[in-house]
Amino acid sequence: MYGFNGCKKVKGRKGQTLVDSLGLVLKVVVSEANAPERILTAYALMELLEEPTELLEKVQVLWVDSGYDGDKFALAVWFMIQAHVEVIGPTKQEFKVLPQPWVVERTFGWFNQYHRLSKDYERLTQMREGAIYALMTRIMLLPLLS
Repeated sequence: MYGFNGCKKVKGRKGQTLVDSLGLVLKVVVSEANAPERILTAYALMELLEEPTELLEKVQVLWVDSGYDGDKFALAVWFMIQAHVEVIGPTKQEFKVLPQPWVVERTFGWFNQYHRLSKDYERLTQMREGAIYALMTRIMLLPLLS
């Protein structure tokens, strides 16, 4: 299941990632790159928050980028996990440091250090999701092994 991303002019996949404040992955949804943003966002929200367990009970604020902007998204998050949604996006004209570090970008950097995730080698989206979970398990166990 590959798609073609018209904005970036590449074929591949999109990944929606839910991380905690340390950048550790809680849930990943991988889909084809040509999926429309709004539909993919709604689908990813349902997949990411499908199990409101004790892991998500303490979430008070959900920081998202501008792709998740909208009242319907914020309302859906409120109904699912009773969290407030803050959209973090670029400023109009001038450079401005964001008020909080964007930990998801650091997580994506960890993905790129892992050879299997640096390029898209997998045929199935479930295999890529599994590789991401395996990598995060390895990253979380490294302090215990050294």
